[in-house]
Amino acid sequence: MSNVSALEGLREEALAALAAAPDESALEQWRITFFGRQDGRVTALLRAIKDVPASERAAYGASANAVKQELEGALEGRREALKQAALRALSTESALDVTLPGRPQVIGRLHPVTQTMRDCLKAFGDMGFRVAEGPEVEWDRYNFDGVRIPEDHPARDMWDTIWVNTLIDGKRHMLLRTHTSPNQVRVLERTPAPPVRVVVPGKCYRQEATDATHEWMLTQIEGLAVDEGVRMSDLKGVLYEWSRQMFGQDRKIIFHHSYFPFVEPGVEMAIDCFICRGNGKECRTCHGTGWIEILGAGMVHPEIIETAGYDSSKVTGFAFGIGVERVALLRWGIEDIRNFYANDIRFLSQF
Repeated sequence: MSNVSALEGLREEALAALAAAPDESALEQWRITFFGRQDGRVTALLRAIKDVPASERAAYGASANAVKQELEGALEGRREALKQAALRALSTESALDVTLPGRPQVIGRLHPVTQTMRDCLKAFGDMGFRVAEGPEVEWDRYNFDGVRIPEDHPARDMWDTIWVNTLIDGKRHMLLRTHTSPNQVRVLERTPAPPVRVVVPGKCYRQEATDATHEWMLTQIEGLAVDEGVRMSDLKGVLYEWSRQMFGQDRKIIFHHSYFPFVEPGVEMAIDCFICRGNGKECRTCHGTGWIEILGAGMVHPEIIETAGYDSSKVTGFAFGIGVERVALLRWGIEDIRNFYANDIRFLSQF
């Protein structure tokens, strides 16, 4: 077989193998077989030019280069053909099927504390209370002085907390409110004569030791009713009705005496522990008492009535403050208040 015939046979064999290559890996193997530096078959034929008789060398060299260029071009053509075929297959496989239903969108939901607060406000709204919101950054005269907590009062030890660094006469007078009572004082200032019947929701900030039932930031709803002839029995009736709407008929409720500077007399209301039902001495939710305090309340102190410009001999009132997080704990049987603000979507998505 002549050298030129050998080139033609190699050309046909290489083109046939290239046409049968199914993917990029097979193309690379084809390239090594025919154009590898050491053992490539085309490479070997090109190196053999020096061994061809002088009379045939020119024709052989031209044919060899022509075969080399043709095969290189065929390789690039085959690589591009495989690439286009892969793209066509991909577009066919991932083509939009307009008959399929749309992908469901993740729908947001209200935080469980927000849900509880709205339910509480609805319950009080059904009893004739209107909602009055106020500022979270508050003057000390509203936060403390207006509710009978002067500068030397022991209650300031717990509530003398997050102050705004603005000095007036060398003293700080603004802070993040420690309760929503300041807005009750504002409502009384704006109301020249009773009746007053409001609930005041919002965030409060305190120096608290964090545990299963306490957080340094809390959501509170305070209520205020002022009119002629308001009695303690009215306060208990409102709170009993609210409790029935929030927790149902089977939950036990207890009132006992307590002290708050802005009411006289003052009471605390507690609900039976939903975890141990009063039987667990080691229960960290109720600390073995069997009861969980959820609010403080009482009859508005006569001094506050007088400061509002009302006649305390005729006008009386009651006030209460509810920790919304504690209500949420009771509603859903949650053991630790810190879960509300841990931002764990697995927990929050249950509500």
